[in-house]
Amino acid sequence: MEHDPALEAHEHAEDAEHAAHARDPYISRVSITVAILAVLAAGAGSLETVENGRAITESSEAVLAQDRATDSWNEYQADSLKRHMYDIAAENGLAHFRKDSQSERGAQDKAKEKAEDAEKERDLHVAGSTQHENRHHWLTGAATLVEIGIALSTVAIITRRRTFWFTAMGLGAVGIALFATAYLT
Repeated sequence: MEHDPALEAHEHAEDAEHAAHARDPYISRVSITVAILAVLAAGAGSLETVENGRAITESSEAVLAQDRATDSWNEYQADSLKRHMYDIAAENGLAHFRKDSQSERGAQDKAKEKAEDAEKERDLHVAGSTQHENRHHWLTGAATLVEIGIALSTVAIITRRRTFWFTAMGLGAVGIALFATAYLT
């Protein structure tokens, strides 16, 4: 079964609402904590998925840019070979090939410029992919800690022990810190 953070957040919020109707202040507070943590988990989980998709897209774009660079470098090499053949022909008494050699040098310069531009584009996409992948990792950690906090809150409701509740809130706070770190680094 697929993990759906938004559905889980809704279910936890409903559970919290039912517990709040019990009129027990402790249960109400822990239930509110569960609802808040569920919203945080859903947000982190959704953004985690978005960042992963962006990392994959940037990586694919980097591969395509590298392909364009490779094609341009191959064109550069082919033009270089032609230019050298024209130079050899011109040096062996066929002077009319000198003009063709100069033309190939111009084609070589254009191919080199295209290749270097594609390599710059590739480097930008690689950097973008790395940034999105790093965010994905931070958000995975955030979502995991918040979800553990939700589980501990449930244990706190069942056992009525504040230690579990405080630990859950601590994990939620660390999850928020990881969430923020994902976009500040």
